[in-house]
Amino acid sequence: MPISEDAVREALKQVVDPELFVNIVDLGLVYAVNIIENAEGKSDVSIEMTMTSPACPAGPQLLAGAKSALSNLEGVGNVEVTLVMSPPWTPDRMTEAARDQLGIF
Repeated sequence: MPISEDAVREALKQVVDPELFVNIVDLGLVYAVNIIENAEGKSDVSIEMTMTSPACPAGPQLLAGAKSALSNLEGVGNVEVTLVMSPPWTPDRMTEAARDQLGIF
């Protein structure tokens, strides 16, 4: 059964920014999700994600966490996580839940 984008995003919610204590999906760090069925009947998943700033100290941890969360998802084959900085992240990308959690109104 193919993996859905919703399932990918749910798995990525396990990855929490260690400084803000909000997951990377609600922070708006995940820009794109691509899913391709491979010859083995699994879903190869690639995502494009960003950081809140180019010098984010948690960057390597967040990238590794995203790759791990997706690799552990049943039915997933190859996983690719690409860091992008364009367009730059802004707080406008956060969900209402993230804004509430951080006290941003």
